[in-house]
Amino acid sequence: MELKRDGLNRYRLPRHGKMRVDAVIYVNEQLLPYLREDKSLEQLMHAACLPGVVEPVIGMPDIHEGFGLPIGGVMAVAPDGVISCGAVGMDINCGVRLIRSDLLARDFGKPLLRRLMERIEDYVPTGVGKKGKHKGLTARIFEDVAHRGVQAVIEAGFGVPGHLEYIEEEGCLPGADIAAVSREACARGSMQLGTLGGGNHFIEIQEVTDVYDPELAARFGLFQGQLTVMIHTGSRGFGHQICTDYTKRLAAVASEYGIELPSKGLAAAPIDSREGQDYYKAMACAVNFAFANRQIIMTDVLRAFGDVLGFSAEAIGMRPVYDVAHNIAKWEKHSGRRLLVHRKGATRALCAGHPANPPVYRDTGHPAVVPGSMGTASYVLVGTEKAAETFFSVNHGAGRVLSRTAAAKKITREEFERAMGEVLYNTRNYKEVVDEAPLAYKDIEQVVETLVAVGITKKVVRMRPLAVIKGKD
Repeated sequence: MELKRDGLNRYRLPRHGKMRVDAVIYVNEQLLPYLREDKSLEQLMHAACLPGVVEPVIGMPDIHEGFGLPIGGVMAVAPDGVISCGAVGMDINCGVRLIRSDLLARDFGKPLLRRLMERIEDYVPTGVGKKGKHKGLTARIFEDVAHRGVQAVIEAGFGVPGHLEYIEEEGCLPGADIAAVSREACARGSMQLGTLGGGNHFIEIQEVTDVYDPELAARFGLFQGQLTVMIHTGSRGFGHQICTDYTKRLAAVASEYGIELPSKGLAAAPIDSREGQDYYKAMACAVNFAFANRQIIMTDVLRAFGDVLGFSAEAIGMRPVYDVAHNIAKWEKHSGRRLLVHRKGATRALCAGHPANPPVYRDTGHPAVVPGSMGTASYVLVGTEKAAETFFSVNHGAGRVLSRTAAAKKITREEFERAMGEVLYNTRNYKEVVDEAPLAYKDIEQVVETLVAVGITKKVVRMRPLAVIKGKD
């Protein structure tokens, strides 16, 4: 697998063997060595072997090995091609929502931040397998949520209709059908709406430290010194079970359609086949669930702020800036072609004037929200016209360099505490969250600058963490 330099921070993996198209990877000199430390290049090569794939298959600066397509991968497919569970991922529509406020971070000392953290945890269950505290209500509306997404939970009292314009796809991916979802997946999902989960998921209270584009920042409702909140979670056990079910089902029928699977993780079927259509319907249910999950969590976070501060969310200007999906497959138009774009650990970033932008951000481009690792900075970016070469996609985060197991073994308490600095976190035992330490991830500054230098993205603001709530495993 010989990489060829193809411009600034851009490398090409030329088509060879059974590859149908080239792969392109965006990394700078500091990130380049990581490509040889796992199987991410091999996984990109495998994706380039699938029927109907459109050139190029893309690796983002945060690329690292995953199940099927690498995390930080983008694969666009023509209508006569295939759909792949492994090119979307286990946590369907894992994504990020950023909330702005009129509050100043300097007014929030550690005692007040700790009170907010504790109150948020009173409302939002965290950790693997946890059940939601609204389960009586959310179980009743579960099927409606799967079909209609955020609109269904707003009608149930979580938020207001105006929130929809600040969510990708307005919080609902068309084409969902709960009939395509297994009973086991439904049983898991109906109990987990309004929960954070474990792993890399978090709720973070942040401060805007740097404003790079004052005009865009103002349009997004952001300013220096501001207190913001970021929510990172997905479709929980519901999406995981859907991916598990359909990976088995699509792998079992691939040969019947003449598909030679390059790896088990890239189980695929023709988009227009019954199996492919069923996966899309089930995936859309999980996408809608995840958007709704973040909507419920946001409502509970705003409720916690109201309890602690004594003001309503409206009084302190708390509302969503934007909500973006990371793991998704959806129909989009690129260069006049209708393509099914699979993004796995990648964020859509439309440029100013793109017709697919929400109306509120039509003339600016929508915010691309990119979280860092636990304890490091996060960014709001915006895509440029040059982002067309990545199917208007950017990185979704920092990207791991240590597996969870390796991080737990290698990172000492002293190293963890030094990396976290003054950032508050919600456990006394560092071992519960050490696998998410900053040392387990790439440098978010290098990752962000890679695409900025190429001209694919522009920085709008940078935020530093003040307090982070993790889903303790």
